Amino acid sequence: MKDVGQIVRAMFSRKWWWVTLLVLLMMVVLARLGVWQLDRLDQRRAKNAVVASALASSPIDLFEDTLTDDLPALQNRQVRVSGEYDLENQLVLKVQNWDGRAGAHLITPLLEAGGERAVLVDRGWIPEVDNNPVDRATYDVTGQVKVEGYTAMSQALRGREISVPEEPVTEWYRVDIAAIQPQMPYELLPIYVMQAPGDNQTLPYRREQEIDLSEGSHFGYAVQWFIFSLGLGIAYVVYVRKSMKEGESA
Repeated sequence: MKDVGQIVRAMFSRKWWWVTLLVLLMMVVLARLGVWQLDRLDQRRAKNAVVASALASSPIDLFEDTLTDDLPALQNRQVRVSGEYDLENQLVLKVQNWDGRAGAHLITPLLEAGGERAVLVDRGWIPEVDNNPVDRATYDVTGQVKVEGYTAMSQALRGREISVPEEPVTEWYRVDIAAIQPQMPYELLPIYVMQAPGDNQTLPYRREQEIDLSEGSHFGYAVQWFIFSLGLGIAYVVYVRKSMKEGESA
């Protein structure tokens, strides 16, 4: 106890007080980084709970059920929807790959009965060699269809104003529903559908829904920051004690 008192007095002496304050400040910063990682872990867990709840929910019918205005709550929801594809207004999502092969995704509006609303459906991947009007037509699906899949959010770019092209654009690099809307003769739902895969033996190919419900590395990072903070304090105390002994022996 006597040594501890002497070390504490030395740490706040005229010689060491400013170093002590600097070390304490650095320890607080390191510990705060650990707390920040724990906060991020809590956020990750809360987000995972929302996703898990969405996955466990019964499928919703996008045309028959009343959709919530809280669009993030609709993400990754299992859905079903019936209607007829508007192939004349079909879009292509460019620069997509399947196991290293270049290609594109077919993005087709699915019209509800009456034709007043539609939802964009990602019908899957086709190879780049087929990405032309003639060959794309071989993948046309006509008549009444029932689509099952899951919801995806519009891929708008933040901070950029929506530019309306003078002519309809059929090739896109993202599914930006707000940007696509002006060229459609009907209202688009603010979300789109990733169609569920079949056996993927025939084109278009579609992937299974991939959901990451892990907690990431936040807890491990938090422990590291706390260890760094504690280690810095211990190292400083050892250094001060060593300096005191060297001074006494001089």
